[in-house]
Amino acid sequence: MRDMETPLKKVRGLGAAREGTGGFWRQRVSGLALAVLTLFVVGWIWSLKGAGFAEVRASLAHPLVAIAMALFIVISLDHMRLGMKEIIEDYAHSQGNRLGLSILNTFFTVAVGGVCLFALAKLAFGG
Repeated sequence: MRDMETPLKKVRGLGAAREGTGGFWRQRVSGLALAVLTLFVVGWIWSLKGAGFAEVRASLAHPLVAIAMALFIVISLDHMRLGMKEIIEDYAHSQGNRLGLSILNTFFTVAVGGVCLFALAKLAFGG
């Protein structure tokens, strides 16, 4: 009965991973967002050349800078997690290794993100 499926039905099957092109597009869109945010972050860092800790902290207290930095952190870590997921799926051959590495990938991303956002909040809100 499976050979009686229409081509559309086969496409909607979403392949072996059942994810379709969602991950592909998410990676591309996050890469584009990172390109724009990286220009902002590099420009912001360049503008603080020679500044002291107080100036950097005051600059991070500006809402636009704090939001841009938070977005940069979150999107870059998500982009990294997606890329590592692809590498794990391609090169980890056993199901156990794939599962363990995927869990470690997610935990690592969440841990680094939590530390970075905490440090950003502490600097931005003056703690």
